[in-house]
Amino acid sequence: MSKVGFIGTGVMGLPMARNLIKGGHTVSAYDLNPDALVTIRQDGGTVAASAKEAATGADFVITMLPNGDHVLAATFGPDGALDGLAEDSLLIDMSTILPTVTDQIAARLKDHGRRMVDAPVGRTSQHATDGTLLIMAGGEAADIERARPLFACMGDTIIHCGPAGSGARMKLVNNYLAIAANVVTAEALTLAERSGLDRTLAIEVMNGTTAGRGHLATTYPAKVLQGDLTPGFMVDLAHKDMGLALDLGADLEVPLALGAIARQIYAIAQTQGRGRADWTAILPTLRQLAGLR
Repeated sequence: MSKVGFIGTGVMGLPMARNLIKGGHTVSAYDLNPDALVTIRQDGGTVAASAKEAATGADFVITMLPNGDHVLAATFGPDGALDGLAEDSLLIDMSTILPTVTDQIAARLKDHGRRMVDAPVGRTSQHATDGTLLIMAGGEAADIERARPLFACMGDTIIHCGPAGSGARMKLVNNYLAIAANVVTAEALTLAERSGLDRTLAIEVMNGTTAGRGHLATTYPAKVLQGDLTPGFMVDLAHKDMGLALDLGADLEVPLALGAIARQIYAIAQTQGRGRADWTAILPTLRQLAGLR
């Protein structure tokens, strides 16, 4: 088993550190909030007085902090982890931060002869407690494999996303879809309720269609990702039906901001000559706008 310095024992970090202890690893934890460390000591871990102390003698140092500035300070600031990090130690940043900051941290560590894996997590604090997080790891394959026993204590799905920085990028892409989908889901449920529909029945209907099952699990694998844009449901019809839904929302004074923006994207697809293509042609429409070949 390994010795782990764990920096940042907040809502997600605390249960992650506890699961490492349960997995038999020796954990020395540090957090600016001493109250967050009480449970660590009760579980058999030790409490460090600084990030440097947590890192000293550790095989791995894990940072799980609110933002990039915190990770930079904990790693490179006074009494930072770098001061205690041995040459053969591995720093694993599991925070959700800007990928450019991840790149900066990796480059600075490399200048000091140290290695890094970025491994932000998906799912919720309950999954963190249960040890069933999804971990998106970026870094060298050998470093990912070395860290895998730790990851296995904290998550049940570990995906190597590519070189250092790939985990941070994958996390933001994942969060973008989840966070935007949350808003459009709320819009749809509000429109249903304002229309006088039973919300439970509306959910039952949507769970039986692409609306609830999700494009990544239904239409995309069957159509655009196969290079097939023969229409199952045309862009022209999607544009028309979204217009009808927006008209209904306007009549009922229901704000449908994401729906309005989506209709504009369908209109762009039409101007690109994709009106009679499958509605998944929105993907090549946006790829074209992004300058992708």
